Amino acid sequence: MPFDLITVPCLSDNYAFLLRDHQSGKVALIDAPEAAPILAELKKRDWQLSQIWLTHHHPDHVQGVADVLKEHDANVIGAKADEHRLPPLDRKVAEDDSISLGALETRVIDVPGHTIGHIAFYVPTAKAAFTADSLMALGCGRLFEGTPAQMWESLQKLMTLPEDTMICSGHEYTSANAKFALTVDPMNADLISRAKDIEAARKKGVPTVPSKLSTELKTNPFLRPADPAIRATLGMPDATDTEVFTEIRARKDKF
Repeated sequence: MPFDLITVPCLSDNYAFLLRDHQSGKVALIDAPEAAPILAELKKRDWQLSQIWLTHHHPDHVQGVADVLKEHDANVIGAKADEHRLPPLDRKVAEDDSISLGALETRVIDVPGHTIGHIAFYVPTAKAAFTADSLMALGCGRLFEGTPAQMWESLQKLMTLPEDTMICSGHEYTSANAKFALTVDPMNADLISRAKDIEAARKKGVPTVPSKLSTELKTNPFLRPADPAIRATLGMPDATDTEVFTEIRARKDKF
């Protein structure tokens, strides 16, 4: 493969990611929850950071930036719409902008919902999408700023990516998400099997992130508001997809 993709556990349940292009040796960091584990990983691999891509402004995704920059002269890239509450940006990006990391080309996707200014980064060559708190493993981010309709629209964008795309989300929430998913999609054999695999992985301390988009499409209830079984469980057979999604999100908030 012409790249390396490293998952870096941070804080109590966050993930940062390191993406390295083999051809150029350039390295990008996606989100910076805390500096120490990121700097340790870079030092272990003898990598020099080139870029920092920020998905949104929440402290648990950006608070490590300043300390990382003390040791690495990297360009910080984030949403133009959110520049007023992000660390100082060297480049401000918006929907469909392209970022070059050596030979790896990346597309910016606007995914509001969790926050208004949330963006995701899709790297076709790496078959990876860095979605942070928009699309998550078996879930989606809580709607702190956006509306259910905005989040559903954002998720639909991500659902159009190739099914072999690895979804690199921002937190180890998968076990709790699985427990909730089973309340709205209890007869889904793929979900039941996945929930067992997640439980086994977490008992061993194995991360459940990243996950494949194909797996999310089969098991993540937030991507499945059109599913007749979920609609039957919710008592919403004739509702719109947006209405069903809204109900699923509301139930998760109370779970």
